[in-house]
Amino acid sequence: MAGVIAYGVIGASFARALNYDIIGYLVLGILTALGGGMIRDSLLGIGFPVALTDPWYLSGAIGASLFAYLIPMDGPWAKRGLLLADVLALGCWSATGASKGLAAGLAPIPSMFLGVITATAGGVLRDVVIGRRPAIFGANPVYATFSILASGIMVLFQREGLYEQGMGLAILVCLVFGLAAQKYSWVLPLEPVNILETPTRQFKERGRRLRTNVKQTRSQRAKRDKRRSRRGLTK
Repeated sequence: MAGVIAYGVIGASFARALNYDIIGYLVLGILTALGGGMIRDSLLGIGFPVALTDPWYLSGAIGASLFAYLIPMDGPWAKRGLLLADVLALGCWSATGASKGLAAGLAPIPSMFLGVITATAGGVLRDVVIGRRPAIFGANPVYATFSILASGIMVLFQREGLYEQGMGLAILVCLVFGLAAQKYSWVLPLEPVNILETPTRQFKERGRRLRTNVKQTRSQRAKRDKRRSRRGLTK
């Protein structure tokens, strides 16, 4: 429930910045808080999503949205609290999604995929609805990468029968690295890499530097000869 409330407040806070009415708050809050879990449960095909069968989930998302509507979360301490709740929820939802995938009989990789979907899909839906590039797609502190890591940890531990230890370590990893990524602005490389073009580019760059050095050397020699000529040193 803490993750639902945290994601709900974070999602609904975007509505304040965009001057949405209360419906906008509710839509963004519910999408962010429950969107990932509902997609996960729909992919698993094991019945209705938990968000629709457990009244506490939907009530928590609605309550968080109304809270964000009534109380601005613009202060420094409020932002720090939301950041802390965000990274904790990231680890919790990643581990929960991966655990549900394993329990449904899926292999490790698909289970990790469900973990990442659970933790990040709600935020992607929110960003698409408000018309901006999803935050996990780059130019922001690393986020989804830690979800992958947390999901992998949960898969490894749960396969060994260590559910509680896996859940705790996944949350701890997201907490430590998530806060560090925010503080030190860790981001993934944005420029694409083409390993086929790299040697060619290096060759062209070396050739360009060589031609530049040759031109500079010729220019320096011409200037030196000109100075010598003026001094009467040339023969």
